[in-house]
Amino acid sequence: MGAVKSIFSFRGNRPAEEPQAAGDGEAAEAQAAAEAQVAAEAQAAAEAQAAAEAQAAEAQAAEAQEEQGGEAGETSGVGASQVGRKRKASPEGHLAKVPRKKMAQTKSRAIFELPFLRGENSDIKIRAFDEEWCLHRVYLCRSGYFASMFSGAWLETNMDIVEMQMPDENIDCDSFNETLGYLYSSNIAIPPNRVIAFLATASMLQLDELILQCEEIMKVSVSVETVCSFYYNAENYGLVHIRYICHQWFLDNLMIRQNSELLRGVGLDLMKELIASSDLLVIGVEIDVYTTLKKWMFLHLEPTWSGSQGALLAAADLYFKEYKTNSDGTPFLETDQGRAFRPVFQQLRLAYIICDLPSAHIIEQDALIPATWLIPIYKEQWLMIIQAEQSRELGPAEVYMCEIRGNSMRCGGQLHADEPCSWTWSGFNFGWDLVVCYTNRRVVFRRSALNKSCGLSVSLLWQRRVVFRLRVISFDRSGNTVLRKDTGYQVLCLRRHQELEVINLENQELTFPMYVTCNFLYIPEEGGPSHYGESGRSPRT
Repeated sequence: MGAVKSIFSFRGNRPAEEPQAAGDGEAAEAQAAAEAQVAAEAQAAAEAQAAAEAQAAEAQAAEAQEEQGGEAGETSGVGASQVGRKRKASPEGHLAKVPRKKMAQTKSRAIFELPFLRGENSDIKIRAFDEEWCLHRVYLCRSGYFASMFSGAWLETNMDIVEMQMPDENIDCDSFNETLGYLYSSNIAIPPNRVIAFLATASMLQLDELILQCEEIMKVSVSVETVCSFYYNAENYGLVHIRYICHQWFLDNLMIRQNSELLRGVGLDLMKELIASSDLLVIGVEIDVYTTLKKWMFLHLEPTWSGSQGALLAAADLYFKEYKTNSDGTPFLETDQGRAFRPVFQQLRLAYIICDLPSAHIIEQDALIPATWLIPIYKEQWLMIIQAEQSRELGPAEVYMCEIRGNSMRCGGQLHADEPCSWTWSGFNFGWDLVVCYTNRRVVFRRSALNKSCGLSVSLLWQRRVVFRLRVISFDRSGNTVLRKDTGYQVLCLRRHQELEVINLENQELTFPMYVTCNFLYIPEEGGPSHYGESGRSPRT
């Protein structure tokens, strides 16, 4: 028989469960005979090894007993012949003294060492990575991939040497070797930093149990160092739940655990999803989301930049300032370099940036965003401000998710310790004099006309309404959630100087720092943004 080169493809093989053809009876009998022979040899080796271990253990015990007997004889006068007698051997011999669990472990070790490591009685050779493995079809067929290869009318079915070329760059020699050993022993140790290589190998060889084992390891290993790799590989290998876990990790941690490697690892499509989401945990206000995007875009344009985290924003500002100086005045997102990033920046909620004067100045000075995006939003916001100032409307009376998604104001704050704290957020809040307070493990909303941060325009209406959602979240060192409380979207109705308890944490075990993040929607009950035209989001292209 000759050697054949095999380029493995996960999708290209028949399923292992496909029924055998009518003419495969002899092959099946031969395979069964081979399986019985290998198993018998491994069993014999295991029994012999177990017997040898038992005999050695018994001899050692007898020797110790004789020594103790001798000492006792010297002190009590009893002869050694009276204490050193051996017990009669049981009918089963030494094997009867070996615990069943130890026997099973010894058998498994013998099967791993003799057929796999030593390649005894091998009936097929696998060549890959400039290495050669002397293996056995009966064990390889535990893999759905090899079972399909060695059955039916495939070229490799009757070959005794198969040269493999791996179709997946994530597979390496070590993961392939360990996975082959898993077919013999059903045991494998997967380090978290190597889980992707084993996942790729298990996917190619169609080992569902090993894929599940990799998935369990990934679930508990998501961190700032692994999340990007886990997310994209979960997409590639169809691990839907792992993809969801990583996506949620990004929503929770993108704004609070920024570093250069993390931002470089987030692609355009993923970043677009994250920035568009109302579930994004924003600490600060919307201009901070814009600042994150500016740093992220700079790192994708300058992938070799290697400065410190503290120097990242200054480097990004300098980069775009130099571009603005040397350009003809075209906004960066309308250039060839910037055009790819347009769909991501279009997810910014610009209506909540331009309502704050310092933030509006930053947008203007950076000259990243085209004026054609901003002018309609300025007009829309001006009309809403007039309506808030001149109408007697109290605010929204019901929650409409179609209006909230993509339109709510995102803001938040951080608690470093279990101490009283309060937040107000900059920007024109349509006359809402709202203060968010944390005290005595409670989060309270308070409407105070004395709140100076609301500026000169404070509504004197006796009662006001707003749609809100508040979340309280804590994380472990890896960024995984240890506490999450969510009010869901509700309509808040407050009178002047009234306060309302929103979340009570008295019976919760708290971990600090703790994050309090809010979504607010100030759309009036009638004639909101849709009354004047488009929503508060930037124009779509």
